[in-house]
Amino acid sequence: MIKRNKLKVIISSIIILLPILFGIIMWNDLPDVMTTHWGADGNADGFGEKVFAVFGFPIIILALHFVCLIVTSFDKKQKDQNKKALGMIFWILPIISVFMNGMMYRAALGGELDFGFFMPALLGVMFIFIGNYLPKVKHNRTLGIKIYWTLNNEENWNKTHRFAGKIWVVGGLVLLLLIFVPLEAMVLLAICVIAALMIIPIIYSYNIFRRHKKEGIVYSPSYRSGAEKITFIVLSVIIGIIIIGVAVLMFTGSIKVSYNEASFEIDATYWTDLKINYSEIDKVEYRESFDVGARTSGFGFPRLSMGIFQNEELGTYTLYAYTGAKEYVVLKSGEKTLVIGLSETKETRSLYDTVTGKINIE
Repeated sequence: MIKRNKLKVIISSIIILLPILFGIIMWNDLPDVMTTHWGADGNADGFGEKVFAVFGFPIIILALHFVCLIVTSFDKKQKDQNKKALGMIFWILPIISVFMNGMMYRAALGGELDFGFFMPALLGVMFIFIGNYLPKVKHNRTLGIKIYWTLNNEENWNKTHRFAGKIWVVGGLVLLLLIFVPLEAMVLLAICVIAALMIIPIIYSYNIFRRHKKEGIVYSPSYRSGAEKITFIVLSVIIGIIIIGVAVLMFTGSIKVSYNEASFEIDATYWTDLKINYSEIDKVEYRESFDVGARTSGFGFPRLSMGIFQNEELGTYTLYAYTGAKEYVVLKSGEKTLVIGLSETKETRSLYDTVTGKINIE
């Protein structure tokens, strides 16, 4: 496959590496430390040296590009694959490279980055693009919806991919509409839409399998080469770990506060626990609204948002909060500031009342 598509391999690889050329041209205008990742709440939560940001990410994407091409070339059925459908393998990662590195450079050069616009736009375009080509994908073992019922019956494969193509285009349009939805709701809705686009075709394929079973149609497992078996096992393990890890991080975790005579402690899942002595607190405030600003380190998910943040009012401060927190307690000790936002208003109020009682601040 690679030999027959040398020109596509060369062009797609050049596109992936194009952001490096832009980075070299703009080198003197770029900051020494650049934002390389944004959390689900749209705040920056990952940073890297300029050298890594400019050269590292395109090279990593290029390596992944070649892995996908090599794995696909192991499948002998790809020799007869639809050329337009096969093109997805060549152009998806170049598009991602240009888009993601473009976001990084825009932020580095001081441009406003509307995370709530760019992410649903990228996801929507990708699902529409792939959905248009899914019905054209011929029966194979590496490209398309690869589950037992599709892999072992060509009719099931064809019907499932025609159906999936339609709903992926519709799902892509829905994702595009999420650019008009507030960021917090957009993240949750996008996850639900993507999950539906993954699960519905599988259910549809299984229903075809059940109907075939009643009709006496036998599904015979097709032969896999040793390379295909190893690739399938490795990819399945990696994808499984990623899915489980993301699900755990996004929807679990808690921030618990316990009180002692001389101090209180914050027990935070996935982040450093804190012990704060009442005697070290200079000032405490209760906020019914608070602009968290931008994250410089830490992490943010739909459930929790913790780490080191910056905003115009407080400068650099530490945040321990639920992403959906409505009220906050702001604690100051010398030049250090700690902001805490618990899941329930009564818990946040209890923290404020306890601290003010201990340090005698009205």
